[in-house]
Amino acid sequence: MGQSTEELNTEIAQTRQSMTANVDALQDRVSPAAIVERRKEAARGRVRGVRDKVMGTVHGIGSSASGTGSSSVGSPLGAVDSVKGTAQGAVSGTQDRVAGTPLAAGLVAFGAGMIVSALIPASEKEAVAAGHVVDAAKEHGQPVVDQARSMAQDVVENVKETATGAVAEVKDTAADSAAKVKSESQSGVDEVRSQTQS
Repeated sequence: MGQSTEELNTEIAQTRQSMTANVDALQDRVSPAAIVERRKEAARGRVRGVRDKVMGTVHGIGSSASGTGSSSVGSPLGAVDSVKGTAQGAVSGTQDRVAGTPLAAGLVAFGAGMIVSALIPASEKEAVAAGHVVDAAKEHGQPVVDQARSMAQDVVENVKETATGAVAEVKDTAADSAAKVKSESQSGVDEVRSQTQS
């Protein structure tokens, strides 16, 4: 037949909590700060993946060497085996590290080449060629910089429009939810009043 006052109050409180949670979740989902943070974390993950692919990862060299050394300390033959195992572990660990770091080896070689070239004075032809390269870089680089700047401005404008729309949508949803809760509360109160008067 009818619901008691306590049941109505409980139902209204549950509806209010549910709507509050939904509005909070929606606001977190469309908030510009949350969107930016999700994008930054995705970019960091991609950079870490590329870095690990290019540079390789360090494996447990120390643990394999110490495990081999501590396992056979008792006898002279064990000591020889220990030294042999430690040496093999160090060699395989070094191979793992070098196999994953071709970029690092290339950067070291490039840096060494730059240092050596800085010690040798440049000839006139090299100075003229360097001047031409700098002029060409300035000439061809400026349009790229301008294009990148305009693209960045377009992205910023798009993000602003999206964020503004999302904020307006959250406000509308919150206002609608508040109106709905208010009307449900009022109808519940009216029903309770009518039941108590009856």
